[in-house]
Amino acid sequence: MGKTYRAVEITKPGTFQLVERPVVAPGEGQVRIRVEACGVCHSDAGTVEGQLPGVVYPRVPGHEAIGLIEEVGLGVTTWQVGQRVGVGFFGGEDGTCETCRRGDTAYCQNPIITGVTSDGGYAEMMIAEARSVALIPDELKSVDAAPLVCAGITTFNALRNAGRAGDTVAIQGIGGLGHLGVQYAKKMGFRTVAIGFGPDKEHLAPKLGAHVYIDAKVEDAGAALQKLGGADVILATAPSGAAIASLLPGLSVRGKLVVVGVSGDPIPVNGVPLIFGGRSVIGSLTGRAIETQDTLDFSVLSGVRPMIETLPLDKAEEAYGRMMSGEARFRVVLTMA
Repeated sequence: MGKTYRAVEITKPGTFQLVERPVVAPGEGQVRIRVEACGVCHSDAGTVEGQLPGVVYPRVPGHEAIGLIEEVGLGVTTWQVGQRVGVGFFGGEDGTCETCRRGDTAYCQNPIITGVTSDGGYAEMMIAEARSVALIPDELKSVDAAPLVCAGITTFNALRNAGRAGDTVAIQGIGGLGHLGVQYAKKMGFRTVAIGFGPDKEHLAPKLGAHVYIDAKVEDAGAALQKLGGADVILATAPSGAAIASLLPGLSVRGKLVVVGVSGDPIPVNGVPLIFGGRSVIGSLTGRAIETQDTLDFSVLSGVRPMIETLPLDKAEEAYGRMMSGEARFRVVLTMA
């Protein structure tokens, strides 16, 4: 093992720098991971562009990291050197806030956020809290597993917590999140509707598992959903508040609009369809490490895989640009080889 490793730091908002860092030992309750692959996620903008308060620079972004445990810290008994694990957005809870004390640790009020409050996976090595990692099944390649520990669990958890088998479920947006959401919805036994923004995704929707495709550019998506009897669940993945709000009339009575795509503009909500139909708008955030494990295991069982393109670590800035511009189809994964 060398004494240094390569990492891509954000030295200030918008500035990428490839650097050599000294290898350090994991602290108590931590593991050191030799990273094999790391997905590039839209949420990386929180660090790269300084969109989140309190980011301390330099910081290594990346919260879809997959690799081999190289060393375990004091007190770590559940993980061993050589195991292949993944680390997602949720890097650990404080265990003392009221939310944690009530058992809802995924919504900890003082969380460790991988690549934001701690250094992430745009690097050949990283330190992670042992409680935050999930075991990668042998059937998954590291490059395929990377998007599943963030985009995968985000859509998987939202769908399984909001719907029941046989429900009509609509996925808004067929992108980095949505292309996984459509697959999960079909495999979970939902009547799956894909909502795109033009004809370019129409051929892809049935291949991913959609029973129905709605082109929101040529017809009112809410009205189209009502023609189908209304959606029990709409998973909103596209980052547009106005587009998300336009789907509300497409819900069935007591239907749920589940928002997982962070929009830069507000989501204008009319109270009438909410009140006169018992409808709701809720948010959903990734999940705990054990729920990431569920996502990975279900993906293997059902054959769900992300559509990816790969770039080497030294092309991290290019990879980030492709993801933010929407040019990537559909996730970009950095490789360390």
